[in-house]
Amino acid sequence: MLAVVFTTNNTAMDNKQKTGSPDRDRINVNEDYELQHWSKKFGVSSDELKKAVKTVGTSAEAVEKHLKK
Repeated sequence: MLAVVFTTNNTAMDNKQKTGSPDRDRINVNEDYELQHWSKKFGVSSDELKKAVKTVGTSAEAVEKHLKK
């Protein structure tokens, strides 16, 4: 008998069951609701937010600092 095992590598950012600080401190621009939330919070367009995340990474703190420059 052949057994197939699938594993996943969920991070807190991707796993909606694991919420808390790691989830609140990271920006996932691939989730529409997060894109809308963070764009509104920082007062920028979705495209500006995506560019900032691409530049400084997914840390909300780093993105906020970058956008305030």
